[in-house]
Amino acid sequence: MRAVGSTPDYRFSLANERTFLAWLRTGLALVAGGLAAAQFLPPAHLREVIAIALLLLGGTVAVRAVDHWARTERAIRLGEELPASRFPAVLAVGLGALLLVAAVLARAVGGR
Repeated sequence: MRAVGSTPDYRFSLANERTFLAWLRTGLALVAGGLAAAQFLPPAHLREVIAIALLLLGGTVAVRAVDHWARTERAIRLGEELPASRFPAVLAVGLGALLLVAAVLARAVGGR
């Protein structure tokens, strides 16, 4: 990455790195949520689906974090506009839907 463009103000690179680390923490939290769902949701077929979905989502977030960090760092070094991303909105909607299914499952099984 250092071969591209010119060295930016270090504050911009550090802010980009903090954002990258925040996305990594989010991915790790999703993985932990997937493991918790597999362990603590009531036994049902959807439990495995929810757990696997959270695990895959956590991995996707981590991979996406690396890509976004690299594209943003490149734009900063070249003095270009920062890349746009719809990923946070897609993640929020997908996670909300998944958690709604988990809540319905927990309520249905817990109410027996």
